[in-house]
Amino acid sequence: MKLWGGRFESGPSEVFQRYSWSLHFDSRLFRVDVLGSIAYARALTRVGILNDEECSTLCEALASIPEPPPDAPDEDIHTYVIRMLKEKAGVVADKMHTGRSRNEQVSLDVRFWLREELDRTRGLLRALMSDLLGFAAKHVDTVVAGYTHMRRAQPVTWAHYLLAYFEAFARDHERFSQARARVNRMPLGSGALAGSGFPIDREELAAELGFQGVTNNSMDVSADRDFLIDYLSSASTCMLHLSRLAEDWILYSSDEFGWLQLGDGVTSGSSLMPQKKNPDSLELIRGKCGRVFASYTSLMMTMKGLPMTYNRDMQEDKEPLFDAVDQLTLSLEMAAVVVQTTKLNPEPALQAAEEGWLVATDLAEALSRSGLPFHQAHQLVGSLVLESVRANKKPSEWTAEALTAFDQRFKPEMAALMNPAEGMKTRTSKGGTAPSTVRTALAEARQRLESMSS
Repeated sequence: MKLWGGRFESGPSEVFQRYSWSLHFDSRLFRVDVLGSIAYARALTRVGILNDEECSTLCEALASIPEPPPDAPDEDIHTYVIRMLKEKAGVVADKMHTGRSRNEQVSLDVRFWLREELDRTRGLLRALMSDLLGFAAKHVDTVVAGYTHMRRAQPVTWAHYLLAYFEAFARDHERFSQARARVNRMPLGSGALAGSGFPIDREELAAELGFQGVTNNSMDVSADRDFLIDYLSSASTCMLHLSRLAEDWILYSSDEFGWLQLGDGVTSGSSLMPQKKNPDSLELIRGKCGRVFASYTSLMMTMKGLPMTYNRDMQEDKEPLFDAVDQLTLSLEMAAVVVQTTKLNPEPALQAAEEGWLVATDLAEALSRSGLPFHQAHQLVGSLVLESVRANKKPSEWTAEALTAFDQRFKPEMAALMNPAEGMKTRTSKGGTAPSTVRTALAEARQRLESMSS
C-alpha cells in the first residue's frame, strides 16, 4: 500500500525502494504516529468529515495496531499505520488523510517524540547534577591542585571543581529547555505547504496533544528542521562537557595522578596485562562525543542548500537525530554511574597542591594587601620561586624567619600562606573557592536543581 500512486503507471524499482524507504529507522515513531492520528481523526469529526461512529471505529482500530515487525513491507511508519488501519477498519481508513500531508505528519511525529526525549534527557541531566553535588558535599574542605595549561596553578577544593561541572550542565539543562519550547509547537493543519483546505481547529488539536501552541506558517512547517538543529546543537555542547569531564577523570585516575579510584563496575581489564584497570566507560563517553558532533554537522549540511519547502533530502534528518539521542542518553546514564562509584584519594591531590608553588599568587596578594604594588609583589614572589626551584625547596620548608631573611617585605605571618588551605580562605567573592563560599554555592546549587525539577 502507498499513500500516492494514481499518477504513476508503474511502481518504484526495487533499487529505489531499498534506497529510499525508511521504515527500518522511523519505526520508532510508531507510538506517536498513532497518537497523532487518533487526535486528527477527532479533529476530522469536529469538522464533519467523519461521523461519530466512523471516528470511534478509526480510533479503536488505531489503538489496536501492533508495532511493525522487522519485515513489514511498507515505505515508512506512516504507510504502515495506514495499511494496518485499513485492514482493521475497512474503507473508512481512506478518510484519514483528508487535509493531512505526510510533510506535517512527519513534523508532528518528530516533535512529539523529541519532546518526550527532551524530558528524559533533562531528567538524566538533573540526576547527574545531583550526583555531582553529593560528591561535592563530601569534599568542601578537601584541597586539590587547580590547573591551567595542564600545569599546576592555584589550590582549589574538590567541591569547587565539581561545582564547575554543575554549572556547565546547568547551562545544558537551560539549552535543552529552550529547545523543548521550540519543539513544542503543533504543525498539524498545515497541509503539504499551503495550509489545510478544511477548517481544522488547530489550537484545540494542539491542546489535545499537549503542545504549547501552533506553528505560524504552513510553508515554514514543511521546510523547518531548526528545532532538530537546536536539539543537536544542545546535545553536542552537553557531550562536549561530558567529554571534558571524562578526560579529567581519565587523567586523575591514572597512576601518575592517583587522585581518583574508579569503581570496578565502570572499568575493564586487559586480555594480556593482568594488572590493568582501564577507564573504558570514560573513554567511550569521550569517543561517542564525536558521533553526536557528526550528527549535528550532518543535518546542517543536509539543510544548508535546500529550497523552500519540503525536499526528500530531509528524510536524512532522522538517523542522525536518533543516533544522537541514543548516544547522549547512554552517556548521561554512564556518567552518573561513574560519579556514584568514584572515590577521591585526598592525599595525592593535596600533595600536588603542596609541592608545586600553587601558593605563589596567595603570597603576591598578601604583599599587595600590605601596600606593595601588585606588579612588584609578583616580581618578588617570582624570585622566591626561582630561588626555591634552584635549591629544590618546597613551600612548606620556608619558615617565617627564612622568608623575612629572603626579603624584609615579606611579613612573618605570611609564612602561614605556604599552606595552600590558608590562602584559599581569602577567596570569598561569589564564585570563589573559599570553603565558606563553596558551602553557600553548594546550598544554592541544590535549590537551583530543585527549581529545575518543578
